[in-house]
Amino acid sequence: MTPVSSNPNHWSRIRETGTARGVRTMVWIRRKLGRLPFQIMLTLVIVYYYIAHGLHRRASHTYLTRLWQHRHGHAPGHLTWLSLRHFRSFGQSLMDKIDAWSGIPPALSFEGDTRERFRQAVVGGRGGIMLVSHVGNMEICTAMSDMQDDFQATLLMHTRNAKQFDEVLARSTHRENPPEIIEVSEITPSTAMQLGRRIAEGGFVVIAADRVPISDSGRARTLPFLDHPARFPEGPFWLAGLLRCPIYTIGCFREATSYRIDFDHFDDTSELSRRDRAAWIDSAMHRYVDWLTRQCEKTPLQWFNFFPFWLDCDDAHADADRDQQRENAPEDRHSAT
Repeated sequence: MTPVSSNPNHWSRIRETGTARGVRTMVWIRRKLGRLPFQIMLTLVIVYYYIAHGLHRRASHTYLTRLWQHRHGHAPGHLTWLSLRHFRSFGQSLMDKIDAWSGIPPALSFEGDTRERFRQAVVGGRGGIMLVSHVGNMEICTAMSDMQDDFQATLLMHTRNAKQFDEVLARSTHRENPPEIIEVSEITPSTAMQLGRRIAEGGFVVIAADRVPISDSGRARTLPFLDHPARFPEGPFWLAGLLRCPIYTIGCFREATSYRIDFDHFDDTSELSRRDRAAWIDSAMHRYVDWLTRQCEKTPLQWFNFFPFWLDCDDAHADADRDQQRENAPEDRHSAT
């Protein structure tokens, strides 16, 4: 079993809020009573969670403030209202996710030749890795198999802290060919070999690269994101270098009546030598963070990381202080005697 981070505010230790019954109720309202009652109930639920969950609220405030300072040079006005909209966007994304897994295809839109690039990548037969993020709704990506029959996706996900929502998702799934899901905390050399076979068969491995490993000992590095230091995982890039395959970026961003798909070629490690792997990982991680920054700038209310993401945010400092106090506690007690 993979050890979980000891940091109480690490994303993997922040349990889901609400209950499976509550989520099912929201799904029932949406499907039986229609859009307006659902939107009213969603607004009430979002206001409650915004008030009741300080850690999530502070994380939203920190992200929005840093994004606005990065883009405009100043903090956003009406931060509370903006953060409420951020929460509401997340709530809507959960309902969209259930729809997608229920076999209700979302409306998808493609800009320029994006759709043709996606088609060529799939029909080319080489497979590859698709880097995603927590901007937008990455599960919507898998719904594209309804559009492209030979698109086979394997999702690497951490699901243990969202079991109640996953229960609802499983009950709602009526798709004939749902994507394969592999618990990301259980990746082993045999798992890597399994993923290699998927790619060799023309499939795609979908993995988010904007959350650090769940174990404190996992490989990660500090990079500037929105002008502040944050930790990013090396694992997705190590895997891409090891599997020697094409790499793409893909994002699914909610607009008024559809999801806009961004799909692009990121790199190809087919000819990457072992000697050059470390330098490539460094370059690739910086390029990924640049891509993530652009996605946040385009859709500022759709980055769903409601936990202390940066190393210099207040909650991260609070955790560091508590850790230091625990380390000093035995010595302090000894001196007191």
